[in-house]
Formats: sequence, C-alpha cells, structure tokens
Amino acid sequence: MQHEKLLLIPGPTPVHPRIISTLALPTVSHVSPMLVAELKEALSNLKKIVFCESGEPFIIAGAGTLAMEMALLNTVERGEKFLVLSQGYFGQRMAQIAQSFDLSCDVIQSPWGKAVLPEDLEEKLSKTKYEAVVSTHVDTATGASAPVKDYAEVLKTRDKLFIVDGVCATGGIEERMDDWGIDVILTAAQKCFGVPPGLSILVVSEKAMEKRKSMKSIAAYYSDLLKWLPIMKDPSKYFSTPCVNEIRSFNEGTKIILEEGVEKRFLRHTLTAKAIRAALAELGFSFFTQEPFLADTLSVVYYPEGVEDKSFRSTFYENGVVVTGGLGETAGKVFRMGHMGNLSIAQIYFALEALEKTLSSLGYKFESKSGISAARAILEEQA
Repeated sequence: MQHEKLLLIPGPTPVHPRIISTLALPTVSHVSPMLVAELKEALSNLKKIVFCESGEPFIIAGAGTLAMEMALLNTVERGEKFLVLSQGYFGQRMAQIAQSFDLSCDVIQSPWGKAVLPEDLEEKLSKTKYEAVVSTHVDTATGASAPVKDYAEVLKTRDKLFIVDGVCATGGIEERMDDWGIDVILTAAQKCFGVPPGLSILVVSEKAMEKRKSMKSIAAYYSDLLKWLPIMKDPSKYFSTPCVNEIRSFNEGTKIILEEGVEKRFLRHTLTAKAIRAALAELGFSFFTQEPFLADTLSVVYYPEGVEDKSFRSTFYENGVVVTGGLGETAGKVFRMGHMGNLSIAQIYFALEALEKTLSSLGYKFESKSGISAARAILEEQA
C-alpha cells in the first residue's frame, strides 16, 4: 500500500483526523434532525469566522468556481458593469465567468507577484461607474495577498457591492465582513478550513441579498441564492440533495477553528509562513511574490541554481511531501507550497526534513539542518 503523503499544495490541505472521522460516519437523511442541526451549526459558525452578524450564509455542493459564479450571477445584472481587481490567475477566471453569462466587466490586472493597489482602484472608480467590485484575496498562482481592507476603505463612501474571493484566505487570513463593509465572501472547504473538497461557501450581506431580490431573474437555477435561502433558514426543507457527509465534516472543521480561536488561527498562519520561508531562504531558495504582498497561506518559491523543477518535485514526493509546480509564466521556474489550514508544527518539521533530504539526494550543497534550525528559531520564539 502506498504510504500517505503530506499534502502541501495550494489546496486541498491536510485533513485533521477529527474531520476524517466525521466524514466517514454513515450517511444520514438529508432532512434528518441530525443533519439539520449540524448544518445550522455550520452556518452559524461560518458567520463567526468571517465576523458577520446580519448576513446570510450558504453551504452548497460544488467547488470554489461555483461560488465565484454564484457571487456574480446573484449581484450583477446584464447591462450593469463590475470591476475585477486581479492579482493573477483567478481574477482572470472572474472575467471569464462574466463573459460566459454576457456580463460586462473591466479588469485591473496587477503584475504577477504583486497586488492591485488601493490608489489604482480609486483612480478607476473616478472614471467609470460600476455596480460592484470583485477582488481575489489570495491568488494561488502568484502567492499575492491583496490589501482587501484598504479596498474596503476606498469603497466605504461609494454605493457599490464589494465581493471578495476568499478561497485561499477565509479561515486563515483576517476577513472582517461587517467592520470592513464586505458584501459577499465566497470560499470553499478545502483550503484554510482543512476540509475535503466538495462545498461552495458564501456569506452574503443584507445589502447584497436585497440586490438579488430586486433582480427579476438571473441566468441560473441551481446557482440562484433565492432557491437556497429557504433551505439555509430551515435545512429540513428540500431544494436539491446536499452533500450530507461533507456538510458534517465541514461543521467539524468550523468547530476546530473556533476551538483554536479565530484570532489565534490568523497569528498561527502568519507564524507558519514566516518559519517556512525562513527555512527556504536559509537553504538558498527565493520567492516569486514581492514581500509586501506575501500571503500567509502559500508560498511561490524560485529554485536555486542547480535544482530542476520536475526532479525536485518528484524526489520531494518520494520523500513524503507533495507540492505543485508553477502556472503560466512561472511554469518550470517555481514550486508552490501551501501552508494553511490545520497544518501542525510536527508536519512542518517533517516537511522541512524531507526538503533537506530531497536537496541532498539531488546533490545540492547546503549546511545540514540549517533550514530546520531557521524555522525552529521562529516557531520556538513564539511558543
């Protein structure tokens, strides 16, 4: 039997045993009292994680891309225009979704490795009328984390919906929906929540729900929030069969987050990122993402001279750790390493030991244990 590998890709992320155990429970009826209670609890916990009191949470079978589609179709009508703040690959996906449904949008594209600046947003808004502004929080292709709070400040005096793609951020990086004035946070289960893939997740403000209610129709059936709203209010009702086991496992994931403490979880993600990057830098690696925009949830890492992409990743895999290659212009030049969710300190040390073993196997010269020591200095200092 193949040994389990430590999954350090930009998602899915390692799954906690408690979540695996919940996922493996016998399937119950989708309208059973047990599932009704757990879905209600998950919806309530989700609002706490994004600091939202008055909005409507949705947990629906699907992927992050479905959540992106739902966010757009339920807030923007044909004939209206919205603005995409793109930090890389997934901002462009928003534009592609808009094109598929004949929705009009403009895109501000930052150079890869950076993020759109608030002043760029302000300048664009001074010239063109938009109904909504959409931003990726963390782009998994570039490793860039956007200044979402600063965007929200720019938008506070303007009557526009603010939609945040939090797929690689929500539950690991601060997102304060009510305080900042975010109208939609869309995300998925398999990254910072540390739950297996299969769920599209949204939290929608009262303002955004009123916009949907004002729209006579949308180009969707399954993706219509008004079809799902009665189910989220009362999960004993039926619209479409939910992912029973995935919902139960997601609920367990939200409980783990709240038990840890949301603020502590954010700090842990920051510390983990610093420790892993310190180890990589000590071993001669560098980073594609410019420092002001480094995300706490993943790193996009340049290889040092003499280390080849495919050989490195295949050997790292043999040593027990899975990372993934670059996309677009970074293909063959970088590897992408996720460090989010329920990643433990023991798993961090295992990954770094496997990293040093991999480099040694490839004939790369370095001081033994230097990467591990660099990470340990940060982790133990904050313990």
